[in-house]
Amino acid sequence: MWLIMLIGEYQHNIDPKGRVIVPVRFREDLGEHFYITKGLDGCLFVLSLQEWTRLQDKVEAMPISKARGLQRFFFSGAAEVEPDKQGRILIPQSLRDHAKLSKDVTFIGASSRAEIWDTGHWSEFSSTLTEDSIADAMDMLEL
Repeated sequence: MWLIMLIGEYQHNIDPKGRVIVPVRFREDLGEHFYITKGLDGCLFVLSLQEWTRLQDKVEAMPISKARGLQRFFFSGAAEVEPDKQGRILIPQSLRDHAKLSKDVTFIGASSRAEIWDTGHWSEFSSTLTEDSIADAMDMLEL
């Protein structure tokens, strides 16, 4: 099984039609078509077909009483996208609204997924990640 490792941070602009260039390195790992859905903390999640299927399988394995919120959140507004010849994808308006995307966006690699953030919101959010908060989380990794 091929493992995806999405890393890095890339700034791009959304055009007036809602299209944005996906970083080349991300396109290579995400494949010819992939999925965008609502993410947490005000961003969008970008998942390869493999990761999308994995998410779907895990949610479907849960009891409906626990899964219904996740199903509604992740699947109701999701879009399957395919980059055009210039490497652009169209982000549906509902997803742009969810993440409050303006002209400037930041793609970040988050291991097995990418995230799309409004650049200003990403700057604010990332400034809250202190060395102490990261050190506390690393304790759980036993590193």
